[in-house]
Amino acid sequence: MKKFLVIQTAFIGDVILATALIEKLHNYFPDARIDFLLRKGNEGLLSNHPFLHSVLVWNKKKNKYKNLFDLLKQIRETKYDVVVNVQRFAATGLLTAFSKARTTIGFDKNPWSFAFSKKIKHVVSSDQYPIHEITRNQELIAAFTDNIPAKPRLYPTQEDFEKVVGYKKSSYLCIAPASVWFTKQFPKEKWVEFINTLSNTTIYLLGGKDDSILCSEIIEGSGNRNTIKNLAGELSFLQSAALQKDATMNYVNDSAPMHIASSMNAPTTAIYCSTIPAFGFGPLSDTNYIVETREKLNCKPCGLHGFKTCPQIHFKCALTIDKDQLLTINLPYHEN
Repeated sequence: MKKFLVIQTAFIGDVILATALIEKLHNYFPDARIDFLLRKGNEGLLSNHPFLHSVLVWNKKKNKYKNLFDLLKQIRETKYDVVVNVQRFAATGLLTAFSKARTTIGFDKNPWSFAFSKKIKHVVSSDQYPIHEITRNQELIAAFTDNIPAKPRLYPTQEDFEKVVGYKKSSYLCIAPASVWFTKQFPKEKWVEFINTLSNTTIYLLGGKDDSILCSEIIEGSGNRNTIKNLAGELSFLQSAALQKDATMNYVNDSAPMHIASSMNAPTTAIYCSTIPAFGFGPLSDTNYIVETREKLNCKPCGLHGFKTCPQIHFKCALTIDKDQLLTINLPYHEN
């Protein structure tokens, strides 16, 4: 039995996109043992995943390096046939290089790539050379699978679906209004303006516990003209995925909820403020829409990941997006 380890200890969206590798490996090696290494806090994404044998968790916030070397010991004892490292940072490069795996694969930008048995050129996506993250990651395993990336996928359990079944009694929208980065987040007043254009609509606001205040402020600003419920911090990753799956539309920023929607092939409208889809992290659902400012701004994009404040102060990339752009999707319940 072949044994694979996939390493991705970055953020939520990165882990979700890396699940495409699990799908492809399982498709080609259905009897293989596939394990996944991620950072503590993200393990809920892969709970009860049907194709995974084990999820290894690295606690980076407490005893970081002790935990790293404990993981290395565990990895070496497992004797993997193949370790696939999606990241370009030294810590995971060390785990890969010293894993004792027969084959170690990673990107050439990893500081430890000189010690990998195979390294793949990491190409940064751009307007001139657009490449989605799942395509870039697929290159790591293309030699023993194929060149066609699978789509990322999460697997909510029956209990996860039962948790949200009560919210599905009629058609509804999901809105995930927050982002870790200010310049990736569609402004609060813009969300209010959009919601107030809708009528007789059930809306669920999604996010983590830290997003609950923002969601409450959006509801208060909207005047409760619709049936709006703040679910930020109330649902797990997989429960949110189960809810997004059957939404008429999921409105998201360039952030983790977009990738959760992709993992469920749920209809998605992604709003890009400071970033652009050409960076390679766009929505992957069969039904997806991109919303950006119509203005030609010399300052957009201002960075790959976003900033805590607008470097140019004006934040035109977000403030010049019109609510009507969000309504070009065929929504039957907006006011004309």
